[in-house]
Amino acid sequence: MIPIKTADEILRMREAGAVAAEVLSRMAKYAIAGVSTDDLDRFGRDIMMELGAKSACLQYPGRNGNYPAYTCISINDEVVHGVPSRNVILKDGDIVSIDVATFYRGYVGDNTRTVRVGNVSKEVDSFVKVTEEALSLGIEQAKDGNRVGDISHAIEMHAKRHGYGILRGFVGHGVGREMHEEPEIPNYGKPHTGPLLKAGMTLAIEPMFTMGDEEIFIAKDGWTVKTKDGKCAAHCEHTILITDNLPEILTLVKK
Repeated sequence: MIPIKTADEILRMREAGAVAAEVLSRMAKYAIAGVSTDDLDRFGRDIMMELGAKSACLQYPGRNGNYPAYTCISINDEVVHGVPSRNVILKDGDIVSIDVATFYRGYVGDNTRTVRVGNVSKEVDSFVKVTEEALSLGIEQAKDGNRVGDISHAIEMHAKRHGYGILRGFVGHGVGREMHEEPEIPNYGKPHTGPLLKAGMTLAIEPMFTMGDEEIFIAKDGWTVKTKDGKCAAHCEHTILITDNLPEILTLVKK
């Protein structure tokens, strides 16, 4: 059953989303050439502590043990769940997907951004832009009375229009008291299918695209998902609230 948030829970979700967005925004600015992904992760940890939040990623259970870091940091051909390392140093031309999920006052905010490090190629820059556009198009379909398939279809069609691959084994999801709630939100599907969307639902919508082939594998660390062909991947995500009108993005940085 997909949870419908009460008015009080929606207020908590707004707070949680704002905190997660602040952590991600500050980490994105720190994602510069010469910084290790471990340094970046620890920087995120320190911001969480400053804001009174906790990581929803740290010690998250998986098939190969619990996740060992505070955030997921995936570089270039790493699609999702990249494990930060002292040995991985960001360099000019990289793209890095920073996935931040935090607990704040009992609720989760979840968001991801693919950051360009220095000067990236025009091809890669365009690829990241298309992934960002797909997120916006998916969010537009998160309306009361629509169905999950409407979100999925909008994302899939944008990837296909530009000739990019879609990560099919990983999905968006409901979010609230837990990082992963019902429903699952694939990045491909048929319109007017799947669970009915209703006002009060909070969802994490997250396109994950590849520049080349859709085939992937999991690295030796048991977590990091990489493209088999070695081409770049991008990942963008917002936590949103379905309302009686337009969807509300909960993980926008407050100005």
